[in-house]
Amino acid sequence: MTAPTATAAPTQATGVPAPSSARRPALDWRIRFAALSLIWGFSFLLIKVGTEGYAPFQVTLGRLLSGTAVLAVAMVVRRERLPRTARTWGHLAVAAFFLNALPFSLFAYSELTIPSTLAGICNATSPLWGMALSLVALSEDRPTRRRVAGLGLGFLGVLTVLGAWQGFSGLDFSGTAMALLASLSYPVGWIYVRRTLAGSGSSTLALTGSQLFLGTVQIALVTPLFTSAPDGFPLLPTLAVVALGALGTGLAVLMQYGLVQEVGPTTAQMVTYFIPVIATAAGVALLGEQLTWNTPVGALIVLAGAALTQSRARKPKPGPLAPSRRTTEHHPAQP
Repeated sequence: MTAPTATAAPTQATGVPAPSSARRPALDWRIRFAALSLIWGFSFLLIKVGTEGYAPFQVTLGRLLSGTAVLAVAMVVRRERLPRTARTWGHLAVAAFFLNALPFSLFAYSELTIPSTLAGICNATSPLWGMALSLVALSEDRPTRRRVAGLGLGFLGVLTVLGAWQGFSGLDFSGTAMALLASLSYPVGWIYVRRTLAGSGSSTLALTGSQLFLGTVQIALVTPLFTSAPDGFPLLPTLAVVALGALGTGLAVLMQYGLVQEVGPTTAQMVTYFIPVIATAAGVALLGEQLTWNTPVGALIVLAGAALTQSRARKPKPGPLAPSRRTTEHHPAQP
């Protein structure tokens, strides 16, 4: 869901602290990696279940409230300080819109009319959008033949998923467009964060918690304008929304940061390629969603293209005269 988180974990683009010599977590990183993949993969199913009892904006609001609460507790436990400058808070408000409020709402609205499996596959296009945008917005991210080929391959996969040769028959255009726009919103937010919040002085956790809070405020202001108060609180949709926020938006962010610190961003970002697989399996097995041959085939092509866009040529061994060069890491879109 990109992750997310992400989001994903949105503020991961500000730079995760370097690995430290602190005591290793009790659970092996592979177990936590698998758990993170499952949490984000099931997020699309949870969105679908949530929209069966609540309006899309209400699903997003409940999700952000639950996620913010989890990170607020983590900040208190770790005695993190909130950002102090108005400039930082202003940039965080923009980041919250592109990385939380907008994509979360678009995914919720899209799943009113498209299967959760298709939403999960659309989420996997986020690295493709990110690569295309970074070539324009980030001067240090130069194209290579392999990455351009990956971009073309990825979008060929999107056309395969959507059944372009059939004239997109049977496809809900508005729902699919919203899911793709949600996936595009993540890299727009990442690039903005890189340009404005890198070196802000605040910790990644403090920035992320503050960002989620601002996203919650944004949705809280919008929701009453487009929805009315729910008649009740149906059990299953309510549990789905709470789990979506507490696990998929709160706990998953903490897990991802821990993985980045322990095994590095390159390995941690591989979670991106498991999300659509799990989302598809969950939608088919638990929601009874139909799956035609072009959906999994197209998804595999999308993932292959996304992997190529993230590949880089091997760097020469550093020597005394070797210049340093900045690189752009992709971070999974939090679904």
